[in-house]
Amino acid sequence: MALTGLDIYKRLPKENCKECGLPTCLAFAMKVASGQAGLDQCPRLTEEARGELDEASAPPQRLVKIGPQSKSISIGQETVLFRHDERFHHPTGIALKLSDSADPAALAAACERFKKLTFHRVGEDIFPDMVALANESGSGDTFAAAAKTIHDQLGVPMVLMSDSIEALAAAGEPLAQDRPVLYPTGTCSADELAALGQKVPTPLCVGGTLDEVAEKVEALGQKGLKDVLISPGSVEAAETLAFLTQTRRASLNKKFRPLGCPVLVQAENDDEVIAAMDACSYVCKYAGVLVTNVWSEPLLVPILTTRQNIYTDPQKPVQVEPRLYEIGEVDTQSPLLVTTNFSLSYYSVESEVEASRIGCRILAVDTEGTSVLTAWAADKFNPETIATALKKSGVEETLQHKRMVIPGHVAVLAAQLNEETGWQVLVGPKEASGIGPYLKNDYKAA
Repeated sequence: MALTGLDIYKRLPKENCKECGLPTCLAFAMKVASGQAGLDQCPRLTEEARGELDEASAPPQRLVKIGPQSKSISIGQETVLFRHDERFHHPTGIALKLSDSADPAALAAACERFKKLTFHRVGEDIFPDMVALANESGSGDTFAAAAKTIHDQLGVPMVLMSDSIEALAAAGEPLAQDRPVLYPTGTCSADELAALGQKVPTPLCVGGTLDEVAEKVEALGQKGLKDVLISPGSVEAAETLAFLTQTRRASLNKKFRPLGCPVLVQAENDDEVIAAMDACSYVCKYAGVLVTNVWSEPLLVPILTTRQNIYTDPQKPVQVEPRLYEIGEVDTQSPLLVTTNFSLSYYSVESEVEASRIGCRILAVDTEGTSVLTAWAADKFNPETIATALKKSGVEETLQHKRMVIPGHVAVLAAQLNEETGWQVLVGPKEASGIGPYLKNDYKAA
């Protein structure tokens, strides 16, 4: 039976030392009870109290850290089945797959390509953060050499995949301090997995059916090996989604510890479009690590965007700082566009302005991170708030004209905004995609 926050609090030191990162012991106890923190975060807990609390208060899903300290990622320790209940905490690690059968020059070229796979979206850089190396050569020496090449050139978290325990040990042992995931893809027993984990102290991935992985995870736990991922292996999409869903339910709803591990899945297909579609589904449905052969930029971006979207906090509007922004080369005659400080609204406008190659100023009005129509309906984007933002920005001292462009969806504001500010109010396009043509044609003609 899981302990309540008060049950846990009674066994804590009650010193409010803040060394766990929380302001009080009670706050820490509540986090532990909800599965959002572990007892190892309290440095002053006595061994006696730890023994009493450890099993009952452990998070239903274990947190696993992968990769070198400077670029490590954390996966697992999720607390809800549905994002709207709270939020998802630890983003999926996206691993692009390489083969050790490629020659050294091809591997080096792939590493250089990997470094360039960074994309900017709504104010954030999004990129794949892992490499998965498959032992397709059949040689342990080749596998180890390829792993070292990738490690030296990229220094990112890795997944090492082989059907040979010996090959995994040979490749993983020199890199153990940087915590790659060792994934035996062939048939192996719990004893063989335990021997590998004891020889190379780094996260292991256990593959198989639900019953098989549960049995092996329990056996590994008895031998002190806790940093474990589980995987359904290379199976069809429907089976993969079933595995993801069933393990998440078992760990969170049933508190079944042997399945309380992050899940590694594979989205691979000769048709990269299908692989990308599968990958997006897996990211939405609980994948801890996603291994994919999708290197094509137009298909990789949707996967990264899905991860970016699903791991935002649904209870907090995503917003930019409400202020005046200068895009491109601006002067005293540059257009002034008005929008809200909702990130998607602002960055949609910004990207279209950049694409138009016309220098503009964008005034992001504080609407508490809500979109144009939502803010207008809530009376947060109105002539008064726009006039206040205009005055606060100081743009009147910068421009030699008094013309502003408002979104087409709120054309109804134009007359009153003109009276409120004394500026000429132009009604722009309803959608951001129309900004370029508008600036090049309608704005000049106005």
